[in-house]
Amino acid sequence: MGTQEPAAPGPRADGTAPGGHPAPARPPRAGTAPPGPAAYTPTDRTVPSRSPGRASYDREVVHAILDEGYVCHLGFVRDGAPVVLPTLYARVGERLYVHGSTGSRPLLMTGRADPGLPVCLTVTHVDALVLARSGFHHSVNYRSVMVHGTAHEVTDPEERNVALDALVDHAVPGRSADCRPADRRELAATAVIRLDLDEVSAKLRTGGVNDEPEDYGLPHWAGLLPLRKGYGTPVPDPRLAPGTPVPDYLAALVPSDVN
Repeated sequence: MGTQEPAAPGPRADGTAPGGHPAPARPPRAGTAPPGPAAYTPTDRTVPSRSPGRASYDREVVHAILDEGYVCHLGFVRDGAPVVLPTLYARVGERLYVHGSTGSRPLLMTGRADPGLPVCLTVTHVDALVLARSGFHHSVNYRSVMVHGTAHEVTDPEERNVALDALVDHAVPGRSADCRPADRRELAATAVIRLDLDEVSAKLRTGGVNDEPEDYGLPHWAGLLPLRKGYGTPVPDPRLAPGTPVPDYLAALVPSDVN
């Protein structure tokens, strides 16, 4: 909340999340980036005006933040007013695919816009609450990605199938091979937006409290409150066929101390 916090270092090399707690165990994504520069090129829109030292353009950092999330927020302008929609997404190499229905606003607009729909897409993880001695210096440790670009509806059948499988596997890697593919009616009701990872930046805050020197003697508790996220025990559908086991790819996500 304050404006004088220290710049954040990059993700930790020991595999912990920036809040100081173990990062959620999640298998790597199937989509890999093609060979290219190690960093995205900063632009006027991707250089933050506040705390620019926390920005990162490292491709691996950006991909890791995107791959860990489930929901993105897609922003665009409709009839002169801003609209932000939470929705599912997946990364395949240097492209993001966003799920929607054929009747959703952004899908309708990408279909009629030429040459597409200008959008801004964000993904954010909150790793810890930073509790300072003063209200002004309370903050959060976070990792976020912002993508600017022009979204296009995916119309090529082969690319569409790749995108739909990626959206399922983004939630649980390996799931697309263990479920019924969409039928013709379902495909007719489903649409996918493509957004290239070109104008991209990450922003991170890690570390502890940044109080004023004269406040360190105050009798108020200060420090980090890490936030944890993870998987619970799978709950079977009541209509599951008798004897259907929990698949290995799902069991692998659940920590042994949860069962």
